[in-house]
Amino acid sequence: MIKPGHILAAAFMAAVVVLSNILVQYPVEATVGRLQLADLLTWGAFTYPFAFFVSDLTNRRYGPRVARLVVLVGFVCAVIVSFKLATPRLAIASGTAYLVGQLLDISLFARLRRQAWWRAPLAASVVGSVIDTAIFFTLAFAPLAAFLGPNDAFALESAPLLGVLSIAGARWMSWALGDLTVKLCAALLLLAPYRALMRFVLAFPEPQRSPA
Repeated sequence: MIKPGHILAAAFMAAVVVLSNILVQYPVEATVGRLQLADLLTWGAFTYPFAFFVSDLTNRRYGPRVARLVVLVGFVCAVIVSFKLATPRLAIASGTAYLVGQLLDISLFARLRRQAWWRAPLAASVVGSVIDTAIFFTLAFAPLAAFLGPNDAFALESAPLLGVLSIAGARWMSWALGDLTVKLCAALLLLAPYRALMRFVLAFPEPQRSPA
């Protein structure tokens, strides 16, 4: 049975996904020390982590089954928006990374939900973010994924990592490191609102075990 909370969670997820796909077109025009953020980040990097936040709260309140349905709603939105705003290769990379990362987040959260309150959301978001980032940037820019579409010559150019290190690598590697850094910081920072909302978002009841 569909509940109002299910619809609300799906709406939040859809909003996060659509907004992130729009904001990914806009670089962050700022400088931090020697770092030129416009060369590393888009505003989408700051909104996308909320997808993990929404799925974790949904998982806590309604359990993994409903959380997966909410993620599927976001996946449909991601595919539609990505194919309208980006190349097919980027759209495939985005949709695949989102789906795998979110489903992994849900599975890990469910395994850790009975431990310390912070462990499930933090571990699930961190692991999900790492996998999400690795899949997206590999499929979108790595030469080995050229079967999905033409390579981006600019992304493959060699440049100092993060624009400042002595070690060089393809530009897309710096983009991936910058994106992952934001996601990991967000995973830590979002623990505060998660903790604050725990009193309102009641935990999904654990199934009762039959006596031996």
